[in-house]
This record gives sequence, C-alpha cells and structure tokens, in this order.
Amino acid sequence: MSESNIQPDQKTPTLVLLGVNHNTAPIDIRERLAIPAGRLADATRSLAHSPGIREGLILSTCNRVELLTVQDGPTPETSPDLLRFLHEYFSVPSATILPHLYEFREREAVRHLFRVASSLDSMVVGEPQILGQVKDAYTIAKEVGSIGGTENGQLDTLLQKAFTVAKKVRSETQIGSSVVSIASVAVDLARKIFGSLANKTILLVGAGKMSELAVSHLIQHGAASILVANRTEARAQKIAQQFATPGVTCTVIPFDDLYTQAHQADIVITSTGATEQLFARQHGQQFIAKRRGRPMFFIDIAVPRDVDPRINEIEGCFVYDIDDLQQVAQSNQANRSREAEAAERIVTNEVESYQQRLVSLVAVPAIKALQQQAEQTRQSELARAAKALGTLTPAQQEAVEALTRSLTNKLLHPQLVALRKPTE
Repeated sequence: MSESNIQPDQKTPTLVLLGVNHNTAPIDIRERLAIPAGRLADATRSLAHSPGIREGLILSTCNRVELLTVQDGPTPETSPDLLRFLHEYFSVPSATILPHLYEFREREAVRHLFRVASSLDSMVVGEPQILGQVKDAYTIAKEVGSIGGTENGQLDTLLQKAFTVAKKVRSETQIGSSVVSIASVAVDLARKIFGSLANKTILLVGAGKMSELAVSHLIQHGAASILVANRTEARAQKIAQQFATPGVTCTVIPFDDLYTQAHQADIVITSTGATEQLFARQHGQQFIAKRRGRPMFFIDIAVPRDVDPRINEIEGCFVYDIDDLQQVAQSNQANRSREAEAAERIVTNEVESYQQRLVSLVAVPAIKALQQQAEQTRQSELARAAKALGTLTPAQQEAVEALTRSLTNKLLHPQLVALRKPTE
C-alpha cells in the first residue's frame, strides 16, 4: 500500500486495487469469492454502481479475484467501499475476507497490474493464460460501461498500457519459453504419479481453454485414451475432433452419463465453471468399488472446486487441487528466475514511464492557466508603460516585446519545472 506521486485532494480520483490471490488466501476462501464467467458482467456492473466508484473492473481467475477501481477522492485504508462490496455481493463476512486481502494504490496499483498481466504474479510464472483473462475482464467492463473512454476515464488508458507492457515482456525476455501453465503442471503431476501415461485412461470434465491445453499436454506425453465430458456436448465433440489422431482415441461421454462412466478413468482432470461440486464423497466410493482396488486420481483445476476434498479419505482415491499444483510449479521456478528478473526491470521502467505521463497530463491544465495568467500580466504592464515609453520605433517595440517575454519565461520556469516534476 503506497501513496501516489500525485498528492490527491478532495476532487482528485484515487486508483485502488483490492484483492486476494493464491499467495494470500487458501482455496476455500478463493472459491467463496470466485465469479463464474456468466456472472462476471453482473458483478462488474454492481461494482461500478457502488458508492464512490467512478470506474471498475473485476479480474476473477482460479488463482485470484481482484477489483481495480478509480474512486472519488482519497479513501482510508482499506477501502471501505470495496470491502463492503465483497461482503454484500458474496455474502461473506468482512472479518473472514480481511486477513487475506491486499490493497495497492496509485503507483503500486499500476505496478501490480503490470506484473499480473505479464504473468509475474502467477502461480506458474510465465504462464500465458493470464493476459487473455485480463483482456476478457477489460472487454466485459467496457461492454457494461464501467470503464470510461480515454478522454474521461483512467482505466482505459491504464489497461491498454498493461497490454503493451505484457507484450514487451514476452518479446524481450524468454519468460514464456518453457512449458508453463496450470494445465501443464497438472499433467506433470499425473506423470509423476504414474510414471507413464501410455496405458492410462484420462477423463476430462469441462471443455474450456484449460481443458484443451491439458489434452494437448497429455497427448504429448503418451496418453492415447481420452474421455471428454461437458455440459454442452457440442463443445466436447469439438475437442474430440480436434485431438483425435491415429493412435489417439478421444471419446465424448454424455454429461448425464458422467457418474456411470467416470470409473473407467485412471485420472480425472476437472476444470468447469460449476458453482457446486460435481464429485461428492459417495461418488468416489462408487467409482473405487467398480475399479476393484485400482487407484483413481483427481486433479481439480477448478475454482470453486469440482471435487469434494473428502474423497481423499477413501482408500485408493487421491485428490489434488490447484493449491497442490503450486508445489509442482515452484520446482520449475528456478529455471525462469533470470528471465523473471529481466521482466521485473521492464515493469519497473514502464511503471515510471506511465507515472511520468500521468503527472504530465495532470499538470497540463495548471501549466496552461499559469502561462495565460503570466501573459495577461505582461500585456497589462506593457499597456501601463506605453505612455512613459512614448512613441517607439518598430525595432524598439520588438526589443521591448522580446525583453518582457524573456523575463516572463525565466520567472515562470521554476514553477513549470515544479509542476511537471512528480512529488516525493
């Protein structure tokens, strides 16, 4: 939490970012605050209509829920309007949320956004999905009118800059060169569990982008029997057709048959937007009984979780949720540390560039007003001195004009420099 370089007054809007992520909140807290894709527009609209909020955007992923806002004037830490919104919208007591919250303002909010968009704050540093998720949040905010235009709002310009910074990090560093995504980490875990995936059957529940990535990684590592179940069967069919190749069978299971067919799978990877758990403890008991002692592994990428963690209590059943994947992700972190350092330097420079531009934009009206006032004073003093000067030749008039302009500019210079310079 930091103060801006521009000291706000009662009329100056304040940039505030409030959120929780995988570093500050366990999954049981994050899933209570998670917003399904279908409700994100409604939630963003509600945020924008909250007291004191001029502009707002919500980023909700499996690893974070963040509110990026422009608020009226300075607000005390932690922003009571945002805390009230979280409490009222999610029906979660403020006391439950507060220990896990982080809040950034002005410069530090800009820095955090740039780091998030550049995948420097991700569970798996360098994963490419987060930038798309930020862009989706931006698109929704624009559609519901919670972000103003470039002339009357701050977030539009800020988000466009964040996209540019993320692209620069990707193009000027190798941070994304290795295979890094939650899906790939999940597949790495499956490989560690079984050694080989060649003779294993994988059931994919949910057919979103994360599932597509998981299928791609599974096939690369030898999986040849893949089952796909999705509430919208056409989407499951699309994935099956996309990945079915010689040597790889990719079969669609009707979602209504999920509980009668799931026992075929050695590994179940779930990534749905369901608001309630798909697999309860009794389902695990049914599956393991049909498998006659063969183990069954659940890798639950979803937030909220698709799999009841109590299935872990059943002999032969093993459940890994997205927080468990973090341990696997951390083992790959050292390989990208040098590239991450280079990316951090880019972000630092871009934050400074953005802040200087912001200060310049804020100073422009004051600079123009000061220059206009000085010119009016100069003209007024020239008019008063006209009688004493008498009739001047054109050359003399030009010399007086040049002299008074030079004096005015020299007297104004320290004030103009001070206005353009960020305060400490």
